Amino acid sequence: MERKDKRKIKITGTGFYVPDKVLTNFDLEKMVNTSDEWIFTRTGIKERRIASKDQATSDLAIEASKLTLKDAGLKVKDIDLIITATSTPDTIFPSTACWIQKGLGADIIPAFDISAGCTGFLYGMILAESMILNGQHKRILLVGGEALTKVTNWKNRNTCILFGDAAGAAILEESHDDSGMLSYYWKADGNLGDLLYQPAGGTRIPASTQSLAQDLHCLQMKGNEVFKHAVKRMEEAALEVLERAGLKKEDIDFLIPHQANKRIIEAIGRRLRVPPEKVYSNIHKYGNVSVASIPICLHELSQEGKLKKGDIVLMDAFGAGFTWAAVTYRW
Repeated sequence: MERKDKRKIKITGTGFYVPDKVLTNFDLEKMVNTSDEWIFTRTGIKERRIASKDQATSDLAIEASKLTLKDAGLKVKDIDLIITATSTPDTIFPSTACWIQKGLGADIIPAFDISAGCTGFLYGMILAESMILNGQHKRILLVGGEALTKVTNWKNRNTCILFGDAAGAAILEESHDDSGMLSYYWKADGNLGDLLYQPAGGTRIPASTQSLAQDLHCLQMKGNEVFKHAVKRMEEAALEVLERAGLKKEDIDFLIPHQANKRIIEAIGRRLRVPPEKVYSNIHKYGNVSVASIPICLHELSQEGKLKKGDIVLMDAFGAGFTWAAVTYRW
């Protein structure tokens, strides 16, 4: 939606963290029947980062949060809410946000997770807006973190090539100038839930010897169907969010799509008629890191000096659920 009172929230700091271990396409050639050329041609991925055995999602998120606080010139005591978007929580309960709170040494403040697949970071921005503009919170730490390789079936060459581990974060607070979030659009369709999901581990299929033997604790994806719905829904979200902000396609200075597959990224750019140089992508370095992809892109764009004050950024994502969302933002 578009706010009628013109009050906005803005990003005042960004940061991200990736594990040290790099898994290249050449490494994968030794694990499954694939090749560097096959992977890169179809996905745009050259390498991805892999969390160590003793690294959980919160460990990545804590490091990303520290760097984000530093970027914003803040201390942990300055935040009054932690929202964590993840599909790979440390534990079913407590929330990963609470583990992050503990790890950061934060005050006794609210902390909770949201589960919206790869769309989670944008869902988190939308939630943060209402919490800040209604006066309940002043400064929110929004974290998107995943350790997807821990739920990856390394025998399945169609999925094991895609995913990596990472965390990205942002500080959100009310804007007092022209910069900030201009409009948003978010939707979900649970009828498409089986396109991308982790069957076991919840109450539908609790852990058992049988579920483990059948690899039901690993993510499963119907790739062709995901591609079709992703492109359609991301285009829908982008067009709707531009209209709500009173913007045109030509106004986009940077398009940041969720980094799932280079073919999806390129398809969205073509449909929106955004020149390739304005479509930001880093999938070659990290693979699909789900909710961490958009904040990582934001941080890299900012650090590379490519974002100028007043630039219009369109963030667009889809994910398990099936969920999709877009946000327009004036830098």
